[in-house]
Amino acid sequence: MALRFLGKDPDSGHNGSPTLYYDDERDTYVFQSWRVLDPDRLAQLNLPDHETVIEFPRRMMQFFPEVNDDGEIRGT
Repeated sequence: MALRFLGKDPDSGHNGSPTLYYDDERDTYVFQSWRVLDPDRLAQLNLPDHETVIEFPRRMMQFFPEVNDDGEIRGT
């Protein structure tokens, strides 16, 4: 698996999260972000035991290639 860094939340300060990566072998995105732990919010989901959910700020959408003007995957 080769993860490519796509971007980090510009408002994250020094903690580096949330951060978005692209997995070029699976053609999927990997997010490092905040786990949703609020029981009321989790109760609204049909979440299997082997899964988790995260949340990320809307401003992170800019790092998805589909949102960029040319759709190219960028990163290091």
